[in-house]
Formats: sequence, C-alpha cells, structure tokens
Amino acid sequence: MATGPNQVWSWDITKLSGLVKWSYYHLYVIMDIFRRYIVGWMVAHREPSALAKKLICESIDKQQVEKKRLTLHTDRGSSMKSKSLALLLSDLGVTKTHSRPHTSNDNPYSESQFKTLKYRPAFPKRFGSIEDARGFCREFFEWYNKKHCHSGIALYSPEIVHYGQVEKVRAQRQEVLDATYQHHPERFVKKPPATQKLPEAAWINKPALEQNSDKSLH
Repeated sequence: MATGPNQVWSWDITKLSGLVKWSYYHLYVIMDIFRRYIVGWMVAHREPSALAKKLICESIDKQQVEKKRLTLHTDRGSSMKSKSLALLLSDLGVTKTHSRPHTSNDNPYSESQFKTLKYRPAFPKRFGSIEDARGFCREFFEWYNKKHCHSGIALYSPEIVHYGQVEKVRAQRQEVLDATYQHHPERFVKKPPATQKLPEAAWINKPALEQNSDKSLH
C-alpha cells in the first residue's frame, strides 16, 4: 500500500516489435503507483539485469528517494529476480516484492500502463528502428505524465499529483462546476456537482474487505 509518493513503485518490461519479424526492442518502465507518475523508462536491444539496475539507480537518484522508504514491485521475470539486482536493492535500502507465481494480475499498474501505451491510435505495429521506438516512447510518456487525465487519480494528470497541485486544480474545477450549477440547476437532480477526491491510498493487492467498486487503473 502507498499513501504518498515514493513509497511503492511498480516496474516491468514489455516488447516492442521491430521491423523484421521476430525482432523486438525491450521497453523498461518504472511507475510510482500513488501518483501514477512514470519515474523512469528505457528502450534497449536486450533484457539484461545490468540495464535494469542502471535505470533503477538513476530513477531513485532523480526522485531523491530516502533509504528504507521505497518498495519496488515487479513480476517474476529473470531480470527482476537476478541476484545482482537483489543485492543492489539491498544496498540502496529498497524493499523488493514480486508477483505471486502463476498470477497474471499481480502487477496491475504496469500492465494497465502498457495497455494504455499499446492502445494509443498512433502506436505502430512495428518500429523501424530503436531510435523510432525511443522517439515514440518519449512523446508518449511526456503526454502520459503531463496531460493524461487519469481515471485512477480522480482525472488529474500524474504531474499534477507529482508536484502537489491537486488542491489548486480541484478548486479551479469546483469554481466551474459551481458556476454551471448556478446557471442550470435543473441539470442536477440529486445534488450540486462536486469534484472527485484523490484516493487516499493505492494498493498492489487490495485486501478483500477494503475493495470497492472503483477498480480503474488506467
């Protein structure tokens, strides 16, 4: 469970098809699950643990994460389970968790983000080169962090949550809703409109007793 930024990150790797059949590029993505903010990404030719270590170190550095504060969650791929990565995380004071064996939905935030990526209208069936793949991802993650109205965080963008601007934007939204209600109260039968609240916590696996009807992660 995360109740604030830099408490739980989810990371995973997905394949992007190259120009030649059976050729792929590997996209690494790390997301802060509370903010849905992409803290690090990389496109590479291969999937060695050394690249994962480099990306994780750079992301922790950039976000200035304190020791023994962060939990890093991922699935059970070979890169994720490597001994060298486990030792690095231990040195950095990062707790690691893995998806349960044979449980496909145990890394929901990363899987959901990959779905958003691959269902974009501009997403190509194949990339002509690794530079093309990196260029596409650069534009996508810029949009995702800054402009994507994320349903999992009350339709704020990850950047708004990342930089603590939620209350300012919420107040602006409420002003618009109040003005609309004053001009057309007949449109709102039950009660005046109100802005959504930012969820208080984000869970990798929410206990059954804590679950509610809002299961959107996109």
